[in-house]
Amino acid sequence: MTERGTGSTASDGVPGGERPGRGRRWRRRLGVTLAVVLLATAGLYVGNSSTLAGASADRPFLLAHRGLAQTFDLAGVANDTCTAERIHPPQHPYLENTLASMRAAFAAGADQVEFDVQVTRDGRLAVFHDATLQCRTDGTGTIADHTLAELRGLDLGYGYTSDGGRTFPFRGAGTGLLPTADEVLAEFPDRELLIHLKVERAAEGEALADLLATLPQQRRRALTVYGGDVAVAAFAARLPDVRVTSKKIMQDCLVPYLAGGWTGHVPDACRHRQLHLPQRYGRLMWGWPNRFVARMREADTRVVLVNGSGEFSEGFDDPDDVPTIPAGWAGGVWTNRIDVVAPLLGR
Repeated sequence: MTERGTGSTASDGVPGGERPGRGRRWRRRLGVTLAVVLLATAGLYVGNSSTLAGASADRPFLLAHRGLAQTFDLAGVANDTCTAERIHPPQHPYLENTLASMRAAFAAGADQVEFDVQVTRDGRLAVFHDATLQCRTDGTGTIADHTLAELRGLDLGYGYTSDGGRTFPFRGAGTGLLPTADEVLAEFPDRELLIHLKVERAAEGEALADLLATLPQQRRRALTVYGGDVAVAAFAARLPDVRVTSKKIMQDCLVPYLAGGWTGHVPDACRHRQLHLPQRYGRLMWGWPNRFVARMREADTRVVLVNGSGEFSEGFDDPDDVPTIPAGWAGGVWTNRIDVVAPLLGR
């Protein structure tokens, strides 16, 4: 006689009344799911691994920030810090953003030189970095407060000191050295230049666009413009053929890439740009480092590696920095000491 209420006669010992065939089907489904997950993971790895792709045979692209400049201690630097008052003991005679410093940078092996521009009171594009004059020079106020002629009379080396003000090694050596953007373009007619719009106003971007519009399109292809969102947007609206970047452009490119770059797809917002990417954040990118660089290059975009978190234009400036550059790196390298770094990278 069959016993009732035990729940065991149809299960053949399988808990809960599950039949043997059903258990086997469940195990098969689990095996298929695990296989799909493993294949997908392997595909992601193969598709985004720079190790499997191998190192690039191309050499790094070297970007000399402000030409060949005096460097300074970054510890405790804030936006309003006068960095000329805390320079390292000078190892070369050049002052940033001068024609002499740019010549020296190219001679030392730079592929691209960066310089800063601001509009003067009489509408000229002066090459100068700081928001005010009194840190580096013997002047006061801003670039916009003065005519170009007035600015030419300033001593660009007046405020530099490495010993707390006991000595000023460049005082008296910088009078008349302030150039204009058009003078830089004329001095280096066939070289790559990165132009930094220092003032966040549409008028600044439009003034630079007016100048660059006078150049042949082929010449503009060797120029890149960056700066604040408003200034760069105004510039790009006038001259879309020039490669540009800004904080907003970086975000518009890299946030979608983080979301979908595992497929190898490069968003349209990443095309025809120059990305100044701090190494700390670059490691998050799909295909980092070499597949990422190759993908961006196919989109006519250059990737320039900035040291650390990128604060205050941190560059690869001394021998200890060079080993931290990814092996086989074929993107750009941002440096404030092209004379030190270029020989270490085979120049």
